[in-house]
Amino acid sequence: MDAAGRIVTSGLWDEHVHFGQWAQQASRLDCGDLTDPDAVLERVRSACVDGATEVIAVRVRGSAWGRSLTRERLDAAGGAVPVVLIGIDLHGAWLNTAALRRYGHDPAGSSHVVEDDCFALVRELDRISDAELDVRVADAAAAAAARGVVGIVDFEMRWGIEDWVRRERSGFDTLRVETAVYPQHLDRAIAEGLRTGDALGTGGRLRVGPLKIITDGSLGTHTAWCCDPYPDGDHGRSLVGPDDLIALLGRARDAGFSAAVHAIGDRAGAAALDAFDAVGVGGRIEHAQLLRTADLARFARLGVEASVQPEHLLDDREAVARLWPGRAERTFPFASLLRSGARLRFGSDAPVAPLDPWRGIAAAVHRSLPGEAAWVPAERIGVEEALRSSMRGSVRPAVGAPADLILLDQDPLRVEPAALTAVEVAATLVGGHLTHVAPGVR
Repeated sequence: MDAAGRIVTSGLWDEHVHFGQWAQQASRLDCGDLTDPDAVLERVRSACVDGATEVIAVRVRGSAWGRSLTRERLDAAGGAVPVVLIGIDLHGAWLNTAALRRYGHDPAGSSHVVEDDCFALVRELDRISDAELDVRVADAAAAAAARGVVGIVDFEMRWGIEDWVRRERSGFDTLRVETAVYPQHLDRAIAEGLRTGDALGTGGRLRVGPLKIITDGSLGTHTAWCCDPYPDGDHGRSLVGPDDLIALLGRARDAGFSAAVHAIGDRAGAAALDAFDAVGVGGRIEHAQLLRTADLARFARLGVEASVQPEHLLDDREAVARLWPGRAERTFPFASLLRSGARLRFGSDAPVAPLDPWRGIAAAVHRSLPGEAAWVPAERIGVEEALRSSMRGSVRPAVGAPADLILLDQDPLRVEPAALTAVEVAATLVGGHLTHVAPGVR
């Protein structure tokens, strides 16, 4: 293939995505661009006027708006049409009376559901036929390949192993996929003799991922477990106690599973590191959003990777100032983690943020939107460091490396940093197989 002088580099990975939910995003009302509750309610009202039988809105920034999204205001906007607003962090949702009734909640109760109640609601909303879901997944995978993505770690809560093997049998070969297992499915995985890293299917692109353990909530729902209190005096929630976490990590180790532990608050992060230390295994901490300074050096020492989502810092800056006052310097501490020797792995957490690694790379480099001052500039990292955190290969791959590659029209190490999100992907290859070719490229 004549690359016509283009730049060859390793393909990009999204290390944390909920792929089925992301694939369904196109059919839902995206409110990620709205920063005012009245604008969200007006968009809902317009959708209902257009004849919708149900409105599901996503990426709603409700945590910053206090009690603005009341059941009464949602009823005024939606009327008899069931309305569900899913928070941008996926840990909370707001429902009007019709939706509360439809999904088994007290129709006269609170409009706000969080954590397990929210997860159960999202699973119910995601119930479409396998055939319809697989079509949407194929479309989302093609869009990811067009941005240079060669692989994902899928953290859908359903039994994803069955889903991905079915898709491969139907011809899916666009991405490498590592599909996680949750504790409620661990017995099944063990009974089927599965371990992290095991190949699935026959195409060589599917593998068993880590055991995903959710130990606290999120910043937006005030449920991330923190050492210092929120303004209301609460410290958030511990969803898996220290002893239970140690036992679960030990069981995972014995069964051949690595662990990916969701920990957003600094108290949850410390507890996760304590558990990894006690069991004597490494693994990953998903999010690692707020950390104690004393815990930074423990990542490298314990062999624990920081699986982080840079674009979240752009969404969470205001919430950090309001809910974690005085802690901004310890939030999304990418540069400090790298200096300590930790390995960063970048993801999007789509549909929380769009599945586009270039946006995450730019967020880590700039820690700001165009025209803004950097937020906690000491924690910015360089372009090459951000690229490495988005790849499993090297920035300059050599002969003999896996042919998970992308061709770029610009060298990302030499473009103006402000242009990172506009880098054009001319072609993407997975195992030497073209999964994306831009128009005009031969």
